[in-house]
Amino acid sequence: MPEFTIRKLQLIIEEVRHDGGPAPDNPRKLGAALACVKNPFAGRYEPDLQSTMDDLKPLGLEMSEKLIAALGGKEVIDGYGKGAIVGEAGELEHGAMWHVPGGWTMRALLGDSNAIVPSCMKKGGMGARLDIPLGHINAAYVRSHFDGIEVGLPDGPKADEIVFGLAMSCGGRVHSRMGGLEAWNVKGEDGLR
Repeated sequence: MPEFTIRKLQLIIEEVRHDGGPAPDNPRKLGAALACVKNPFAGRYEPDLQSTMDDLKPLGLEMSEKLIAALGGKEVIDGYGKGAIVGEAGELEHGAMWHVPGGWTMRALLGDSNAIVPSCMKKGGMGARLDIPLGHINAAYVRSHFDGIEVGLPDGPKADEIVFGLAMSCGGRVHSRMGGLEAWNVKGEDGLR
């Protein structure tokens, strides 16, 4: 079992109280949880990475729990996404190890969530930034929830590290007016509509 030693955890909460036009009745909240971990595969090729997804599930669970609590509970969360920044001694596939631990843990804790968890990963050095895409938790076609949150650490990832990220949101963009499927019309049957 590989060791993903955690060097640092970060929690980010953003409140959007105004975005031009009238102020919303309630501020929109977005949040992200980041974990900077040692990459046990840095500098070498490992042919089988799939089992590592189970090893990372406890980390995904811890990060999801912290983020849900910071945003006010699962009842107010209706958007999510995930991402990873792999340090230069790793490979992009090391970021893909986060697909199940990141997505599965958010879905398990949020309950009713049928839509795909949007994802983004890249390689980068210390201070690299990542835009984690956000989408509605039950219907991928809800335009008001197409958004993202920028994340990163000033001192990570080092060459032999990975920064794993989870993101969640409460409500759509403050002045969404691009039409399409509205959140209150979501059926959530197939993850699309």
